[in-house]
Amino acid sequence: MNNFFTDQSVVEALETNYMPYAMSVIVSRAIPEIDGFKPSHRKLLYTMYKMGLLSGEKTKSANVVGQTMKLNPHGDMAIYETMVRLTRDHGALLHPFVESKGNFGMHQSRDMAFAASRYTEAKLAGICNEIFKDIESNTVDMVDNYDGTMKEPALLPTTYPNILVNANMGIAVGMASNICSFNLAEVCAAEIEYLKNDKADLFPYLSAPDFSTGGQLIYDEAAIRGIYETGRGSVKVRATYSYDKKNNCIEITEIPYSTTIEAIIDKVIELVKQGKAKEIADIRDETDKKGLKITIDLKRGTDAEKLMAKLYRQTPLEDSFGCNFNILVDGSPKVMGIREILSEWTKFRMDCVKRCLNFELDKKNHRLHLLLGLEKILLDVDKAIAIIRNTEEDAMVVPNLMEGFGIDMIQAEFVAEIKLRNLNKEHILKRLADITDLKAEIADISKTLSSNLAIKKLIIKELTEISKKYGTPRKTQIIASSDIEEVKIEETVEDYTVRMYFTEQNYVKKITLASVRASNVQKFKEDDRLVCEVECSNRDDALFFSDKSNVYKMRINDIPTCKASDLGEYLANILGLDDGESILYMVVTSDYKGYMLFAFENGKIAKVPMASYETKTNRKKLMGAYSDKVRLTDMRYIREDCELVAFSSINKVLIFNTAKIAEKSTRSTQGVAVLTPKKGSTLKKICTLDEVAFTDFDYYRTKNIPARGAYLKEDDLAGEQISLL
Repeated sequence: MNNFFTDQSVVEALETNYMPYAMSVIVSRAIPEIDGFKPSHRKLLYTMYKMGLLSGEKTKSANVVGQTMKLNPHGDMAIYETMVRLTRDHGALLHPFVESKGNFGMHQSRDMAFAASRYTEAKLAGICNEIFKDIESNTVDMVDNYDGTMKEPALLPTTYPNILVNANMGIAVGMASNICSFNLAEVCAAEIEYLKNDKADLFPYLSAPDFSTGGQLIYDEAAIRGIYETGRGSVKVRATYSYDKKNNCIEITEIPYSTTIEAIIDKVIELVKQGKAKEIADIRDETDKKGLKITIDLKRGTDAEKLMAKLYRQTPLEDSFGCNFNILVDGSPKVMGIREILSEWTKFRMDCVKRCLNFELDKKNHRLHLLLGLEKILLDVDKAIAIIRNTEEDAMVVPNLMEGFGIDMIQAEFVAEIKLRNLNKEHILKRLADITDLKAEIADISKTLSSNLAIKKLIIKELTEISKKYGTPRKTQIIASSDIEEVKIEETVEDYTVRMYFTEQNYVKKITLASVRASNVQKFKEDDRLVCEVECSNRDDALFFSDKSNVYKMRINDIPTCKASDLGEYLANILGLDDGESILYMVVTSDYKGYMLFAFENGKIAKVPMASYETKTNRKKLMGAYSDKVRLTDMRYIREDCELVAFSSINKVLIFNTAKIAEKSTRSTQGVAVLTPKKGSTLKKICTLDEVAFTDFDYYRTKNIPARGAYLKEDDLAGEQISLL
């Protein structure tokens, strides 16, 4: 039997098969270059440019897609989807490159599908004049397309830093890029300032990102400066809304760039179903041709501002845009800050301008060279006519002119091609009048080319004109974080008393007092046992300590309310426990006062302040809730210091005061020795005085710790066994 398989190491397989693919995705597909475009964008726009769509009428999108396939072989739908994102009607870009007609979907909608390419029409927007300016003047390299039948630009000679003006996102292999958009006028101002002084502080000129979807950007100077310096970070953007007092509803007209209408509505509906947004009567999408609108009908007496504060916290109405300014520079991906991006763009643009000037210089030098040859003909036009007339062979006309007037082949070819009617003195003098102007223009271009400062002045002039012509007011409003009224989450949560039940098999129940009064009998699984019962406020926090030294935090408000006849919520589901992890203990607190006591089998007890488990962020899981170096035998929450009873495995008992145990702020501490082990005994459990049936507490008390404790008396042993039944 033939063997169709060969042994090959994983490393070799990755190097020969996967690495070329990864590099292709990074370099040729997902990461934008310094002109602000990915290859798919560039191929599409250049095709439209060659189709004459910069000044002509709109054409069917299907026509554009078909023509683009000469440069982009990735399929018609991939090309059309690229085109959709670049259109004005789609709304993804601050300055769209494609003027559109028809249904191109909506960037802010997840479900609104765009129409097929045969129904829609498109042409290039006016700003593309700045994208393709002087592209015919050798400003950029032209390379072969995929089959070598056409040429296409390696980059587009953008006259402004387009890389910062329009948002761009790409996911490659092992890396990604996510560039937010900035206001065109602000970008031009920052670039002008950089050209004047590359050490200047750009922050006053480029205030903050500006998104096509508007919204309100919560201004954090430190975070924005971090993005400007490193190219990484995030900004928070929240929706813009107004309260319609007459109809008692909230109208949301702008949402964050990174979310959609459907995502917001779905999350709000989820909150309503969970009973966390009872103030809402209805929510609907009223988006139409006039623009986006999400309407939320309120119940009577609802405070709109407090409700929105809650929705900002719990829904995508406030969302973060994560920045990752990863850009291809000379074929290599590089994460750059704003200054470095402007530096690279300046190098690129200066090279484009120099190439354009050199192209013009060559044209003018060539023109001057021809006219200088013509000038020599002017000395004796009759001689030129005679040479041409007396030359018998056509091939000898040019050589004879070269010999007769001392001109080169190019000049002779030019003279030979002049029409007979133009071989008159008047016509030739008019042509020669351009020589002086040409010499002045050549000198001026040469002077400009020899000075980087002069080239920078040309770029500054272009940027000033672009800013004036295409600049628009900011769409995203900037609001200071200090201007946001802080509404504590407790203020948006209903305050009422509930009773919490926690069982051995990790079920938790939240019951209102009305339900408790209606039915005192709580239903649990047949083989389950109640571990803890606490009466608390709906605004309190619940902490669940697991057997893997983790603590999980939840707001009581986030736990669904159930009935006495329900089994409750299974904690593994609502907390996201690891496989095999189980909850041992539940604590409910409102102020994080008091202590957690952790008893270990080696006789040590750790006293950790509850404040150690309080966090400023809404983290749901804290690892290292207690030490895992020694086996945990018991844990207990105490509001304040009190007397507790410690039992050993050999029936030794010690009554001690927790005030003797020094508190430790480190959660992973083993604490201090309390019950001194004897003959290999271990600490078994701790109880309160109310939980034991002793007749003589003083017999077991100790003033100092550690202590060995006393053996359990026979009378107390019997009583203790009865009390634990």
